[in-house]
Amino acid sequence: MKEEDRARVLYGRRMGRPLRPARRRLMDELLPRIQVEPAGGILDPAGLFDSPVEDVWLEVGFGGGEHLAEQARRNEGVGLIGCEPFLNGVGRLLSEIDEHGIDNIRILPDDARDLLDVLPDASIGRAFVLFADPWPKKRHRQRRFIGPDNLPRLARVLKDGAELRLASDRMPLIRWMLFHTLGHPEFEWTARGPEDWRRRPDDWPPTRYEAKALARGEQPAYLTFRRRPRR
Repeated sequence: MKEEDRARVLYGRRMGRPLRPARRRLMDELLPRIQVEPAGGILDPAGLFDSPVEDVWLEVGFGGGEHLAEQARRNEGVGLIGCEPFLNGVGRLLSEIDEHGIDNIRILPDDARDLLDVLPDASIGRAFVLFADPWPKKRHRQRRFIGPDNLPRLARVLKDGAELRLASDRMPLIRWMLFHTLGHPEFEWTARGPEDWRRRPDDWPPTRYEAKALARGEQPAYLTFRRRPRR
């Protein structure tokens, strides 16, 4: 085993409550048809889809999948890849895909880093990391996905000018993401005023986690960064 493989640990739960029978069936029958297998060398993301796609977008940690499913419905010419190790969330998204006949989503039910490591340079047109686990304890901060370990991975796979969209309702995580992403030379923040991060753009579908935050009276931040052109 390589040293980097020994050091890579996937934190967080893999399973919550037992899946309902219908979702267990989808895990057995539908997931294998649309699952991404990041093994065997460089993976062409556009080649994962049955029909030609004009672009490929990536969501890291899609939760229940409502944002990913809505983006797929609104952007039929785009292929979307979602990564989520929490299998209950995968089951929820599979139900959406099955119910609405969505055919432009592919799923990695595992660690997004495994996929990022096999994607070609400049192959992703947009990436989302929305309402990620804030890991609030000081000793757990290095578990936060947006940070010095994964920003270089994202910068490598994003196309020039591609958007990196981040959201959270937890101010310590918001400050953390701003600090690290603003400090990375390949990203620029697109905000020009407070409304650019206080208001969710119209082409940014809501999530369950956002709704819960708003119900608690907490204002999420919506951060959009752009991948600078390569020199």
